[in-house]
Amino acid sequence: MRPRHLRRRGALAAAATTLAVLCAGQTLAAPRAAAAPAQAAAREARTSTASEVHTAQDAAARAIAGALTDPAWRARVRQAALTSDEIPVTALADGALRAALAAADRRIAAAKGLAPDVGPLLRLRLGDPSMRGALTAGTAPWVAAATSDDGPVTAYDSAGRTHTLDARKAPARPVYVVDIDGSRALAAGLDVLHEELARQGVRSADPAATEPAQTRASAAAAGFWTTRISAVSLSDDQEPWIKGDAEIYTLVTGFGHDGKVRVDPVDMPYLDNDGTVYRPRQILVNWSSYKYSLADAVMMEEDGSTNYRDLAKAIAAVLLTVTDQGAYIPLVNAVLDAIPDDWWTDDPDYVDSWYTLARTDDATRYGARGNGWMTLEPYFVQEL
Repeated sequence: MRPRHLRRRGALAAAATTLAVLCAGQTLAAPRAAAAPAQAAAREARTSTASEVHTAQDAAARAIAGALTDPAWRARVRQAALTSDEIPVTALADGALRAALAAADRRIAAAKGLAPDVGPLLRLRLGDPSMRGALTAGTAPWVAAATSDDGPVTAYDSAGRTHTLDARKAPARPVYVVDIDGSRALAAGLDVLHEELARQGVRSADPAATEPAQTRASAAAAGFWTTRISAVSLSDDQEPWIKGDAEIYTLVTGFGHDGKVRVDPVDMPYLDNDGTVYRPRQILVNWSSYKYSLADAVMMEEDGSTNYRDLAKAIAAVLLTVTDQGAYIPLVNAVLDAIPDDWWTDDPDYVDSWYTLARTDDATRYGARGNGWMTLEPYFVQEL
């Protein structure tokens, strides 16, 4: 299940600004002049990305449904769906169907700004656990593409006929859902985000690095201080059955030692379900990378409409206008202003944000919009 997202941006902006004043004693004047053209470009790109991704998923769903007339393929998919939560459907297929699904994979990767060698992104799963009984009994399944909003769901049968389903109520008939491998897409996307931010002039730590780079100060201390997540949870929601687990990442922002804004993406692959407390002991902030002992965090969700290259460009266009004033300035508002307006409706990517995380934080911190909390602790990484 995915986190419940914000539907009205204005209320959040006002609350966030108030919180920034209370926490930091000053606010960041949003550079809207810089944000506007970046938002316009990102909005157009996002619309194109959403259309391309959904079209490719829908074509894959129709192709898979049509192939169910083959008894061998039908049995193979049924067995996989009953024994696995997610099926790498491209690898499961063969012949013309496999070629069609591989083409859809490449189309989705291109739309999301990912490298063509990212690997198969399409996956297939049973829409809801309640459908297992009917599928086991031999009821003919339909196939649907995972939708990006709460509207009606279009499913296909093996004869190519369409059926409209309620997104809020799982049907009795089994439905295979064609979705994107969010873990693979997010891992590849964060690499793209890191590379594009650096290309745009915003410092960023490689999210795939196993050990953060150390500064002269941290090396002298034979290690470096970090903030570690000992527990984290997101609020419950009532999302449609057609949607799967969340794929969460966090953008940690602050000022580097050169006084310039930096953005460090942090993958949180374990944060799948709402209402669950996770205890990852994951490092969130490496303080050796920052000038001040304060940083901000914006938690986001991967979805099919995210083009990571365009997201990086939109964020960089705004953050590059922010300069070090000799005291810490909260950067959450600048990141939120960089997000195009249409990302705040239907299926937005924003989850929650934390202002002025401190190196000394050793407590539970609640997000600015109340959708999540994190219990943080200082953690010193000793040099080997």
